[in-house]
Amino acid sequence: MPHTLILVRHGAHVDAEHGVQDGPLSARGKQQAELLARRLAGLKIDSMWHSPLQQTWDTATILGKNLGVESQPSALLLPCVPSGAEAGMPKAYEPFFGSVTDEEVDAGRAQMDDAITEFMARGRAGKVDILVTHNAVIAWFVRSVLGADEWKWVTLNQNHCGLTVLQQKSGRPWTLVSHNDVGHLSVDLRSGLPEPYSL
Repeated sequence: MPHTLILVRHGAHVDAEHGVQDGPLSARGKQQAELLARRLAGLKIDSMWHSPLQQTWDTATILGKNLGVESQPSALLLPCVPSGAEAGMPKAYEPFFGSVTDEEVDAGRAQMDDAITEFMARGRAGKVDILVTHNAVIAWFVRSVLGADEWKWVTLNQNHCGLTVLQQKSGRPWTLVSHNDVGHLSVDLRSGLPEPYSL
């Protein structure tokens, strides 16, 4: 039996459009989380963890009530910057990486190393786990599974309450089953991408 890891970006929060980094879920965010819970209702969830920020805590609370599982906070799921500028990286990304200190990158890399070890550890065959977290964290997990260059995590984006599924079968490497699945959200409830996207 495989180990399945479901990565969920938190729902939209109040004043996100004004650059506020954290806060309670907006009415839209609550609706996103409720629809996500309905989408996952047929699964037996073994464990769930969430970032300690309020937007992820609120999302996990809604999921937990509907799925019958109690979520545990983990600082390993906080947003971070896990890599710096690299040779061969497009110059378009230099301003982003140039605004981050070496200390922030070192801390982010250590955090993501620990997160990969903690949540993708062997020995959970047959388990289905949920991580309610942030855009950068999900992007890093996907990049890691694909073995892509480190900087490429910045090219991956997820909708609020989008689903990304990773899976590991016995004796095989982790695989990406799906990325940013938003089939449970109507077009008007899709948010979180850097540019308008309505397909």
